Amino acid sequence: MSAAPAVPQIEFANVTKSYGTGRLVLSALDLNIQKGEFVTLIGPSGCGKSTVLKLISGLTPPSDGTIRIDGMTPKDARETISFIFQDATLLPWRTVRDNVGLGLELERAASDRRKKTTAAVLELVGLQDVAEAYPRELSGGMKMRASIARALATNPRLLLMDEPFAALDEMSRDRLNEELLRLREEQQWTAVFVTHSVAEAVFLSTRIIVLAPKPGRVHAVIPVDLPFPRTAALREGPEFEALVARASHVLREALVQ
Repeated sequence: MSAAPAVPQIEFANVTKSYGTGRLVLSALDLNIQKGEFVTLIGPSGCGKSTVLKLISGLTPPSDGTIRIDGMTPKDARETISFIFQDATLLPWRTVRDNVGLGLELERAASDRRKKTTAAVLELVGLQDVAEAYPRELSGGMKMRASIARALATNPRLLLMDEPFAALDEMSRDRLNEELLRLREEQQWTAVFVTHSVAEAVFLSTRIIVLAPKPGRVHAVIPVDLPFPRTAALREGPEFEALVARASHVLREALVQ
């Protein structure tokens, strides 16, 4: 007797999204993401990548269709989700430690738990030595690590990321990609990631979903069967280069659909 298929952690069924009486952003989107996956959305500007993240997080409701997160509505699942935006969005008047602990404060977590958890995630992302610094004293990469630590402090089951490394130089971006996968291995969350970089998508993902525009819809799904852990040396291998070339080709196809 065969085992029953796993219930998706994220399930979109015939989801449509438009804003007011304006243009249709997403059309009849069906999407399943399993627990533990690292799924990256790529596609041309205006295809609805960021809108998908907002729908998952409950920041905006669908116009039609059904969304379930762990069997719940996005609104009911909010406590299991953390969202990392393109900008670090750190509060300039709070130290790194206080910024990282903000989510726990909003949850009204006990003081001892806040201190212990904040210290642990600061060490996890390598910022324990700048815990009392202010955002203005940090590099761009350090600010993003603080933003990641703030998201991880609430112990999410699902991490949403909207181009978090777009403003960084290539070396910083590559290093944070490796760090992000290390953190995922340690904390075992599911990730949905948005990027315009095909190479970044291939390096991070277990699957890449290519969206076509006007309106946004799934054009193709590309499995990324590269082994974990993934290191800098992987980027120089023929399998990685072949997947980047394939994904780039599929992305160009989506532009003309």
